[in-house]
This record gives sequence, C-alpha cells and structure tokens, in this order.
Amino acid sequence: MTRKIFLSSMVVVISVLLLCVGLITGVLYTHFERMRVEQMEMTASVLAQGVEHEGLAFLETFQENDCRVTWIDTDGVVQYDNYTDATQMENHANREEVQEALQSASGVSVRESATLSEKTIYYAIRLEDGSVLRLSMAHSSVFFLLGGMLSPIVFIFLAACALSGILSYRVSRRIVRPLAEIDLNHPEQVETYEELSPFLQRIAAQKREIDAHIAELRKQQHEFAQITENMSEGLFVVDSNYQILSLNKSAMEIFGIETPVTHQNLLTINRSESFRTAVDAALHGHHAQETLKLSGRIYQIIANPAHLEASETLVGAVILILDVTEREEQEQYRREFTANVSHELKTPLTSISGIAEIIRGGIVKPKDIPHFAGKIYDESQRLVALIGDIIRLSRLDENQIPLERETVDLLDVAQEVVHQLQPIAQKNDVTLTVEGASAQILGVRQILGEMVYNLCENAVKYNRAQGMVWIRLHQTETEVRLSVQDTGIGIPAEDQSRVFERFYRVDKSHSKSVGGTGLGLSIVKHGAALHHAVLSLSSEVGVGTEITLTFPRQCESVGRSNHTSAKQ
Repeated sequence: MTRKIFLSSMVVVISVLLLCVGLITGVLYTHFERMRVEQMEMTASVLAQGVEHEGLAFLETFQENDCRVTWIDTDGVVQYDNYTDATQMENHANREEVQEALQSASGVSVRESATLSEKTIYYAIRLEDGSVLRLSMAHSSVFFLLGGMLSPIVFIFLAACALSGILSYRVSRRIVRPLAEIDLNHPEQVETYEELSPFLQRIAAQKREIDAHIAELRKQQHEFAQITENMSEGLFVVDSNYQILSLNKSAMEIFGIETPVTHQNLLTINRSESFRTAVDAALHGHHAQETLKLSGRIYQIIANPAHLEASETLVGAVILILDVTEREEQEQYRREFTANVSHELKTPLTSISGIAEIIRGGIVKPKDIPHFAGKIYDESQRLVALIGDIIRLSRLDENQIPLERETVDLLDVAQEVVHQLQPIAQKNDVTLTVEGASAQILGVRQILGEMVYNLCENAVKYNRAQGMVWIRLHQTETEVRLSVQDTGIGIPAEDQSRVFERFYRVDKSHSKSVGGTGLGLSIVKHGAALHHAVLSLSSEVGVGTEITLTFPRQCESVGRSNHTSAKQ
C-alpha cells in the first residue's frame, strides 16, 4: 500500500512540477517571443524603408547574422534571401505570415523552418509595391537567454522527459494512427480530426490540379507525337550527352531502325563522318548542315542546338533529316543539260562560222557558193529547232504554258501528224497508220501535237526500210490511251530508262545521221506530266518499240472509227 501511495505521490509531484516548469517556461517564452517580435518589427520597418529607397542593394549590405531576411514578390517568388540561394527556394505565396501581410500589412507566425530545420519566428511586412519583406529568427535564441536557469531544473527536466517519453509514445501512436490511415487518392472521404479538414481539402485540390496538369502534358505529348509521326522528314531530339530523347517513324525508316531506341547514344545509329560532324556541331552550340548518302539516297542533315528559355544553357539538339535525292538529281540533270546545250549549240555555230570564214577568204568558187549557203541554212535551221525545243522544255519545266486548255480530239491530232510526216515517211520508205476511234481529252492542243509528232518522227527516223508505224487510240470509261508502235531498230534494255532524258541518244552515230535535237522525247515526258498522263515504253532490239501515253478521261468522246494509212 505504502509503495502504491508513494508511487502515486511521486506521479502527482512530478506532474505538478512539470506543469509548473511548463507554465513558467511558457510565460517566459511568450515574453521573449513578444520582445523578439517587437525587435523584428522595428528591424523590418528600417529594412522596409531601405528597400523602398535603395532596393536589393540595401538588403545586400544588411549584416545581422542571427536574423534571416527574405524578400518575396507579389506572386510568392523569392527575390532575395541572405541565407539561401533564392532561385532554389520554393514559392512562398502560401506561407501564413505572407498571406497575412498581404491582407493586413503585416503578419506573424511561428513554425519549424524547412530551410533552418528548427522552430522559427516569422514577421512579414508588406511594402508599397505589394511585395513582402519577411524576417525570421531562430526560436533557440530564447532558450539561450534562459541558459542560466537550466542547471537548477535539469533533474526535473530529465524526470519530465522520462515520463513524457512514456506518455508520448502511447499518445502519439493513438494520434498518428488516423493520419496513417488517410487515403491520399481520396483525402476528402477520410474521417479524421476536424482540424485536418482544411489540410485534406488542400491536398485534394492540389491533387486535382496536378491531375489536370498531367492530362494537359499528355495531350501536348500526344499532339507532338502525331505531328512528328506524320512528317516525311526524319527527326531526332537528343540531350547534351548524345542520348536520344525522341525520334519519329521517318527517322526509323531512313536508318533502318526496327524498334524505338530512346536513351541510346545517337552516334550508334550512324557513324559516318558527315552525320557525326553535324551532331557534334549542334551539341557545341552551332547550327550545322551536312549531306549524308545512305542506301542509295541522298539526305540533308540540319542540326540545331537547343537552349533553355531565357538562358544560354545548352540542353541538347534537334536533328532533322531531309531526303534531297530528287533535288540533287535535278541539279545533276541541270549541269548535264547545260553541258549538252553548250555542246549542241556549239556544233552548228562552229560549222556556220567555218563556212562563213571560207567564203569570206575567197576560197570558195562561185559555183560552190549555193552548196555552202545550203549548208549554212541547214545548220541555222538546226540551231533554230534546237533553241525552239529548249524554250518549250523550259516553259514546260516552269509551267509557263501560255495556251489555255481545250477539248482536243487525239484522233484529229494523230491524222494531222501523219499528214505532216508524209514527206519524211516516203523518204525513209515507212508506212504510217492510224487506228482507233475519236477520243477527246482536256489539254493544250499545241503541246499534244508536239508530243505525238515527236513520237512519230522518232518512229519513222529510227525505222528500217519498208517499216511500219502504228498510231493506235483506245479509250475506256476512265482513260484514253494513245500508243505509237514501230518496227524499227529498238532500244537496248540498259538505255530504256534514260531515253527520255534531255540530249540522251542511244546510238549517237545513227542519231547524228538522222538529225534531230535530242529533246523530242524529253518534250513528250514533260508534256505527259503537264496533262497528268502516264508514259510507258516497251522495246526489243531488232524488233521495234512501242511508247504509250495514258490520259485520264475528262470529257466524253465522240465515237467515229478510223483506219487510214499512208504509204511511201
């Protein structure tokens, strides 16, 4: 019994002592806290005046080490802090003292600082421009002033710690249990302390805001993916360490990549010098353009560095790969065309100049002058024809055909061509025949006439004696087909893909003997493109050649059969 009473008394005594110590400490704490707040209020007033007059420069001269000064913008962004790098600090708009200062000119709060990791007193004052100047002092300074009083109560404090440790352990478990059971996915649906309701509501609101931001980011990511995936150009996005962050389907097709290779070194995709040079330049902050030959195609690599907004910090590069094969081929054709034109123009001009020089020197006998004059005339006509063909090709290339489209009957065009080629056909002992019915299309009559004329002229010139040339017309509900077939010398298989190039001749010696500018089939090719026609060729050496033009049918044909022939 005595033991029980003793123990009960001890508990009562210790509890009363602890209560008294707590009350005394609380009174002293409140007193020193009020003094500290008043001191901070005075210091804040002085600092506020200095900041309003001198700005940030005044804060940088503030030397009081036990007082932390923070200058917060109207939107909560920290502009200055004498303890920590302001750019690394989180937004302070939700700080209690900041919100109170914004509402009532000043605010005070006491809490544990996330930066200083100790109890801290905060005093905030609103400046004239709406920003907030906040001072904070560590709460430990109060206990430092009470250091002289700690020795008399050390034993009482130790006893109180032991008792409070036991009690706190049991109570804390009871208090924390509801907190541990909170469902963060649905914080508003948890039954817990009433005091936590605002906190849980804020968590729920922040969760909804975060979910909305995530949904927006996913939407933007999806839109970016849709745009890049539908690009015909290849695209790589890499970081500063050459790691692939993103690539599109075209890039995978160009480099033969079967599966996405994000977070892989870009240089493992292609190790060619031009590719590496472009990527290196971009990741050193320079724009670069290089040409890459890959799988028989020619690509242009455009590499640009990527920097952070409002900063020169290099974070990566964007690599764009464009297929420029056709452009390079056109450039090569242009160079060849220029060289061929120079050669073709030089030949008749040289001949004319040479004959003229002979006549001027008086070497030619009077009876030979008509002969040389005929030579000059022939060469000049060849020159005129060549220039005319070049002009027509240029206009076709640039879509500068001055003639309007009209309904053209290809049967009439074919018959006109046969009539025009009668003299040449008779001279070469070749028979021209037109077969088929009337077929009308929408086109440029002059260009269509030149196309059929060039096809038939080649068929006559490169034919054999007693040869045949058939011009056939056939139409369906969707298309009109015109073919020119001959029994001539034919075209070798290795030359068939190039016969429509400008100035290209299969047999240069024979071509020279029959004349021509070498541009006839090129005009046919460009004329077909102008009329959206499909051009095809079938040929066998020693048997003959057939060239077919297939036009889309755009108007009704008038059916009237025809079978005419012209014999040498």
